[in-house]
Amino acid sequence: MQQALNLATRGLGWTAPNPAVGAVVVRDGRVVGKGFHRQAGTAHAEAIALTRAGEKAAGATLYVTLEPCAHQGRTPPCTDAIILHRVSRVVVAMRDPNTLVDGKGIDRLTAAGITVETGLLEARARRLNEVYVTNMTAGRPFIALKAAASLDGKIATAGGESKWITGEAARTHARRLRGRYDAVVVGARTAEKDDPDLTPRVPEYRDKKVFRVICDSRARLPLDGTLVKTAASQPVIVAVTRAALPAKVQKLAKAGCTVLLVNDDRGLIDLEDLVEKLQGLGITSLLVEGGGELLASFVEKGLYDKLYLFYALRLFGGDTAPSFLRGHGVNRIEDAARFARRSVRFLGDDLLLELYPAGSRFAEGS
Repeated sequence: MQQALNLATRGLGWTAPNPAVGAVVVRDGRVVGKGFHRQAGTAHAEAIALTRAGEKAAGATLYVTLEPCAHQGRTPPCTDAIILHRVSRVVVAMRDPNTLVDGKGIDRLTAAGITVETGLLEARARRLNEVYVTNMTAGRPFIALKAAASLDGKIATAGGESKWITGEAARTHARRLRGRYDAVVVGARTAEKDDPDLTPRVPEYRDKKVFRVICDSRARLPLDGTLVKTAASQPVIVAVTRAALPAKVQKLAKAGCTVLLVNDDRGLIDLEDLVEKLQGLGITSLLVEGGGELLASFVEKGLYDKLYLFYALRLFGGDTAPSFLRGHGVNRIEDAARFARRSVRFLGDDLLLELYPAGSRFAEGS
């Protein structure tokens, strides 16, 4: 099953709105076929693995990271392929939370006389598909927050320097994260000050179209900045409120940006409305990169599912040096956002913490 999970990770960032799935066919203790789902609309992992196994699939065990589908979608039901290849046993890491599937695939296989076992490495399978599971159960995109800071939480020095806080290994990993999400979100101030391109820029996601979303209530995004200049090749969504000047909105649209009108929240973008509208555009996951005010707004609303913190082993100090989390903050310790540790590791000389909110289903298990 671990091999199937490893295979499935190769589809991360490409399969949405489908889950990332891996499958391995084992007969007489030997792997005779394996596969993973590459992209929505293409063959499912089970079908690929069984095709590669051929006649050796008869009497074999199929290990699959997610319950096989039993309905006709853009591809035929995987249960039909499993039955056709006369597989004798199927080991499923987790049931599919999609109501079109949830238990139906298992029932179909059991009715055909195939032994089905569930729950092997379930926690890992759930984390693998945290985006898909959140889409199916919470009915909204999966939202991850990301920040890179000094050990004392600063995203720039007192003199305003911010490039580069972390080293190349950490920055490369951060770009890879962009490729795993449908959209990258930043605030207007970050877009104007840093002039980022917000693209993955790593080989495995070179051809990935990532939506770049700017929370810009008054449509202040510079027309001569990198984001607007590259809107024709990589999609840019500028979220504005009715406070935006119509003339500026028209110029952004003419430059190739998609201008999204969202509700106003005390002069800022209404984040719940933004998330809902982005979901309406088919976006299943968001990576929110800052700045500090925007990250604080998501935290204050409890509108996030994961946190990536990159720490450089440096201390900046300074009362005026900006922190990665700003906003109003909390008055009582008991009101602080709490997290469950998922992983802590070094990337070069920098530290990466991957955290889930306390109580998250994705923090459970090994």
